[in-house]
Amino acid sequence: MTTLRHSLLAALLALTLGGTVAAADMPVPPLGIPGMSDAQLSPAFWVARLTGADKVVLDTAAIAALNARVARLDSSMHDIRHLPATLPRDQVKAWIEKLTRRPSGPLFDTEGRPVTATVIDAVMSNAAIAAVPAQVTPRYGMAVRRGALRGYPTDLRVFNHAGDTDIDRFQESTLFPGDPLVVVHTSEDGKWVFVVSPRYAAWMHADDVAYGDAAAVFAHADATPYRIVTGAKPLTVYTPEAPAVSELQLDMGTRIPLDTSLPPDQPVNGQNPYTSWVLSLPVRDAQGALSFHPALLQRNQDSSADYLPMTRANIVRQAFKFLGERYGWGHAYNGRDCSGFVSDVYRSMGVQMPRNTGDQSISPGLAHTVYTDKDSHDARVKAAMALEVGDLVYIPGHVMMVIGKIDGEPYVIHDVGGIGYRQADGSLRRIKLNEVSVTPLLPMMFGDDETFVDRMTSIVRIR
Repeated sequence: MTTLRHSLLAALLALTLGGTVAAADMPVPPLGIPGMSDAQLSPAFWVARLTGADKVVLDTAAIAALNARVARLDSSMHDIRHLPATLPRDQVKAWIEKLTRRPSGPLFDTEGRPVTATVIDAVMSNAAIAAVPAQVTPRYGMAVRRGALRGYPTDLRVFNHAGDTDIDRFQESTLFPGDPLVVVHTSEDGKWVFVVSPRYAAWMHADDVAYGDAAAVFAHADATPYRIVTGAKPLTVYTPEAPAVSELQLDMGTRIPLDTSLPPDQPVNGQNPYTSWVLSLPVRDAQGALSFHPALLQRNQDSSADYLPMTRANIVRQAFKFLGERYGWGHAYNGRDCSGFVSDVYRSMGVQMPRNTGDQSISPGLAHTVYTDKDSHDARVKAAMALEVGDLVYIPGHVMMVIGKIDGEPYVIHDVGGIGYRQADGSLRRIKLNEVSVTPLLPMMFGDDETFVDRMTSIVRIR
């Protein structure tokens, strides 16, 4: 195994603290990720290094207060429980046009061909923004499956560069089964609806939504008892008797009520339920109406009777459940992106964060420290060395979660396309990752000339 002297810490990074230079030997294994060993790919390695690993950082009441503060102060969040009976056209158009604007630059399809103006014209026409009436009556409903949220009413995948097909610029986010929402507009072809959910507003496939009155929607969302999905993405039990809830994916942090109406000794969907939890999941009938159907989640799948206690150990363990998952911009590829990753981890402990990195990094509801061009390198390094487990570190377009230190060097877990770092001879090495990865923080380069730390825009501490 080759050993790399942290020349970037001694020279390019120049970590001068109190007149001394912090530098450490950092091994580079054959796979090319500096400072990493197989042991470090286990959550147990990091949990064992923690002091007070199981001490509660925020209790249930504090988390409820934090969520209320974010909901009240953060304009990226939507209070759909208290919408008026009708919404003015300007409000609905503002939601739609925040995303659905005619692209200003060239775009390419999955085959690398330019997306023509004619194609864009058709997509914009399908949005039917001019057809929004003077007053809009919101229709309440729920997502019935994991469904994409799109910036435009189309499945067309588009990219900024020919051949670079990972980041679909029309993809925004995802909703999960049971997520409440309101529909405020329908596309010209009727196949898409514009939905407003508590954390995002975007286009969704119309058949991913079931409609019911607000009382039924929120009664189900608030029902007790329930299970919190604490695994990465477990599936309900396969059942041919009820295809709508058969092998349905339930992502981390999803809250699903239990169905307590059924006799405990009777089959559920043709199967005895004693080895499973009987969930109550939303389904959509042929006319789009909302109802609820029992489904089984095996007891050996990761779930909990309530949100997990917010401890440093749980933060680490939950984050590592995604280790190696393929990067998916806007939760594409049945995965998640950097901000989706950290928000899903915290959601399993009851924390409801804004969806996107930009909103998370400056949210007035979260405790954050903002960094600008006025902040020196030394000040940024000092802040990096004081990071705590669970802290979120933001650079332009990216967020990382701190999981601990080795020899004083902070390490992070993040959903990232790739990394770069300076080798011992000063050359820049780039490694493609495209997955949830563990890396040291300080060596990472942003472009050719700056480090991640030098481009740090914010540190958020969930407290």
